[in-house]
Amino acid sequence: MTPPRPLAGLVVLAVLAAAGAGLAACGSPAADGLVLYNGQHEQTTSALVSAFEHTTGQRVSIRSNDEDVLAAQIGEEGSASPADVIYTENSPALEYLARHHLLARLPRSVLGEVPSRYDSPGGYFVGVSARVSMLVYNTRDLRRSELPRSVLDLASPRWRNKLAIAPEETDFQPIVTAVAHAYGASRALAWLRGIEANGATHEYQDSETVTSMVNSGQAEIGIVNQYYWYRLRAEVGQAAMHSALAFFRPGDPGYVVDVSGAAVLASSRHPKAAVAFVAFLVSRRGQRIIARSDSFEYPLVAGVAAPAGERPLDRLQPYPIGLPALGTGEEAIGLMREAGLVP
Repeated sequence: MTPPRPLAGLVVLAVLAAAGAGLAACGSPAADGLVLYNGQHEQTTSALVSAFEHTTGQRVSIRSNDEDVLAAQIGEEGSASPADVIYTENSPALEYLARHHLLARLPRSVLGEVPSRYDSPGGYFVGVSARVSMLVYNTRDLRRSELPRSVLDLASPRWRNKLAIAPEETDFQPIVTAVAHAYGASRALAWLRGIEANGATHEYQDSETVTSMVNSGQAEIGIVNQYYWYRLRAEVGQAAMHSALAFFRPGDPGYVVDVSGAAVLASSRHPKAAVAFVAFLVSRRGQRIIARSDSFEYPLVAGVAAPAGERPLDRLQPYPIGLPALGTGEEAIGLMREAGLVP
């Protein structure tokens, strides 16, 4: 049984204290350091790593890339992977690694720091932060009353050449999975074909560009995770913002809470130090770093407030799909390939 939260917090603190006092006993990690495969935002990860290094004296080497690239790389490396920890933006990459027996089970003391719905059901990864998918729209071109209430409506001819999309962005996969979960694969495929037709003139590599193009008026509407809009506002200032965010109707499959998570590799040469790092991510200190960073994601630990101005996580009304149903993303990728959205 998961320990009560106060006890779990004390255990995490104890893990961190042990990391500072005796990491040399974990396969000499103090000499060669931990290797972190990082698919999260580099600025936030750097801040977390810096704080962990300062607290424990443990050096961490960061190797950043897209989470799907890192997951595929670990799959190829197998037990020879140099990575100790993987930290991703979304759960499917972690679920893929768990299903291929490449992750170690985490202690209950670490898993117990966040609500169980944000953890791997098998205990192989822990949720670190969350984000929610929303519409971003140009306020000069559209009124809020004109916005679609369902993600299915974005396939309507009404949005032909007005929709911005980033189908190769891993953030898009959970939405596709949710649509297929809600309506079946055939209807999801028809929807994706409409998305492909409507977004053909505004197809971009990433959600940052989708947000920027909508804000500049080069596209009217897009679907992104909320934090991209907040990051753009922080970068350019409120006066330069010509866009806004809007939720789909409660329970719509376009309204999805995605979980960023972390895991220890089964092949880690420094498992105790690796667990200590993951424990730091879900400690109050780590969660406060996330909440105050420029990532604008939701912290998951109770008592750590969401970034200012964002609707609290417990007030969201997303489509009710859990991490097991989001799976590895392979179904979503297959459907997108069939629709011509990805190669």
